[in-house]
Amino acid sequence: MLARLSSRPAFRRCAFTGVLTLALLGAGLPALATAADGPQADLSRFYRQKVKWAACKDPDAPKDLQCGKVTVPLDYAKPGGGTLDLALARYRATGKSRGSVLLNFGGPGGAGVRELASDGKEFMDLTNGYDVVTFDPRGVGQSSPVSCGEGSDQGSAAVDEDATESSDPKVVLKQLRKAAATCAKYSGPVLPHIGTVNASRDLDVMRQALGDKKLNYLGFSYGTRLGAVYAAQFPKKVGRLVLDGVDTLTEPLSEQGIAGAEGQQTALEDFLNWCVQDIACPFGTDARSAPDRAVQLVRSLDQDPVQTDFGDPFSGQDLVGSISQALYSKQMWPTLERAIASLVEDGDTRAIMAFSSGGTGLPGRRGSGGIVDAQDVPLDNLPAALMAINCADDPDRPTAEQITRNLAGLRAQYEEASPVFGRYRLTEVLMCYGRPRGTDYIRDDVKNVGSPKMLLVGTRGDPATPYRWTVETAQRLGSSAVVLDNKGEGHTGYASSKCVHTKVNDFLLYGSLPPSGSSCQPDTAEVP
Repeated sequence: MLARLSSRPAFRRCAFTGVLTLALLGAGLPALATAADGPQADLSRFYRQKVKWAACKDPDAPKDLQCGKVTVPLDYAKPGGGTLDLALARYRATGKSRGSVLLNFGGPGGAGVRELASDGKEFMDLTNGYDVVTFDPRGVGQSSPVSCGEGSDQGSAAVDEDATESSDPKVVLKQLRKAAATCAKYSGPVLPHIGTVNASRDLDVMRQALGDKKLNYLGFSYGTRLGAVYAAQFPKKVGRLVLDGVDTLTEPLSEQGIAGAEGQQTALEDFLNWCVQDIACPFGTDARSAPDRAVQLVRSLDQDPVQTDFGDPFSGQDLVGSISQALYSKQMWPTLERAIASLVEDGDTRAIMAFSSGGTGLPGRRGSGGIVDAQDVPLDNLPAALMAINCADDPDRPTAEQITRNLAGLRAQYEEASPVFGRYRLTEVLMCYGRPRGTDYIRDDVKNVGSPKMLLVGTRGDPATPYRWTVETAQRLGSSAVVLDNKGEGHTGYASSKCVHTKVNDFLLYGSLPPSGSSCQPDTAEVP
């Protein structure tokens, strides 16, 4: 779910890390015909276009990175209406090209163009056979970005974090409705048409505009959901497709919230067990008391936030968001330890906030800070898009009756799942209250897709997309799914496991699939 690098919901300001697929606010998808349904509206003008590549505008972008765009209908049910442009970027194939491989880095809400510009070197092996292409999905980055008002003259669409802790459900519901209205105000016409069902159709327009008969695709975290939906909508157009860090297709946000809180709590305890072996650990050197000290730190910051260099308060929920991202890779543990120590000892938030600067489904990734021209992208686009897409993808909504009747019980349930991450994850679920009903296509129709074989990579120690989701999604996709069991830790496997990296590249470049059920052992250098 990269992904699924999650952080706090959009309260007073943006402090998201962005790629847990569990969140929040959004607009439901309108009724529209999918590729598998009856007569389709005329999309021929969109399928006739070709990408015109040119140098990227930002002078700091890599010189060999090219940028382009593809135009898609705002509403596929009414393609004669408005349109929007999707931003693309690519590294050209160094040898004979067999076409393009499209990358989605997760989120939802991760901006692919910025990510490829920042960390494209990890994919250079693929240029031996492909143009390596990525994109900003609709509502994300430079593709009509949604916003909840963060950074505007009128402030943020924020739900005050204290309001969601109120004992009065009416106060909570009022704040949630206020946030929804403000997000709609700042996001513009794309908001009702955001979500994975539409993004998948955009993906097929991109495929055609790139000149490819089949889609070759590598998706991380949330990008696996997008890839699975594409396989269901366009099974005859699937080429070589890899899903790494496999998302659930069936669990509602409420169940994902519990699973996510439990997974993050386990990852945190693993980190603490490692940390206490160092005399400089900010949680002490006693493994039994370290978890309680972590809870105390979060609660003390919620009660008395420290000021950042920007003059904004840094709360316990901000800290939870930063820790969430850092836990996706063991390689970040030493940096996380030092960052928390600086916060505890000196009140210095700079290092810990670096984890909250944006991210994707790949371990250790954070935003590139505008390496590609993104001056018109709202500061809160990542959390706003994450909220909108996840809610649009889920047909369930917490009702006013449910919140009123069982708010205390829900809090207790999430607190039991994780005393550190529970509050944060419950707020993500509550933030979908009152949104239009999301699509039921993913849950009901993405199954037994009948596409060519695709490779699913599940990591045993993944705190964001538990391994059981890989197994469940493979069963749902049917005979098309081939599972690679990565025995390592962290979120996704391509960037953290040499074995996974090799097997994925062998499939994408040469069509060589490992036997279903085969595994990769952890790299010896995985543990810091």
